[in-house]
Amino acid sequence: MSTSAGQKVTVNEASSTTYEKGTSSTSASAVTAGEGVLVLGTTNGTTITATQVTLQPIGGVGSAASSAAAGVVPFTRGAPTTSKQSGQIPANYTQGSGTIVSGTTADKATEAALVAYPGGVVDRVVQLSNGEYEVHYIGVNWPHHIFVNQDFKVVGAN
Repeated sequence: MSTSAGQKVTVNEASSTTYEKGTSSTSASAVTAGEGVLVLGTTNGTTITATQVTLQPIGGVGSAASSAAAGVVPFTRGAPTTSKQSGQIPANYTQGSGTIVSGTTADKATEAALVAYPGGVVDRVVQLSNGEYEVHYIGVNWPHHIFVNQDFKVVGAN
């Protein structure tokens, strides 16, 4: 398959890989050619060993991100960007602060961020001192940090 930025990737399915469409469980057979998916798992180069595959609605972001969707900036390779922010940034936020999290918590924060801002790659999720999460987002010209609250809803980006 190809990422939204056009990079070819291989997705390996494990016996424990789960599939979701909306709030319902589904199976691998529900994935069709050309349909958008969010793949969570571990990467090795351009290979992803999937732990969860979420089928995305055709034509863009899902309803969970509707409030953040207006702030989505399309990715243009090589285009410079100005510094900006959207929504709420935690008052005492300092880049590089917090504790790296993994597992289900990181997966949920990553999913919320990628639904709101599709097209990039998440390389880490950090829990901040206020309990919210900073999702570190690379591969796009904006945003670089996406802030997700304890309910896994996107609240801001910069």
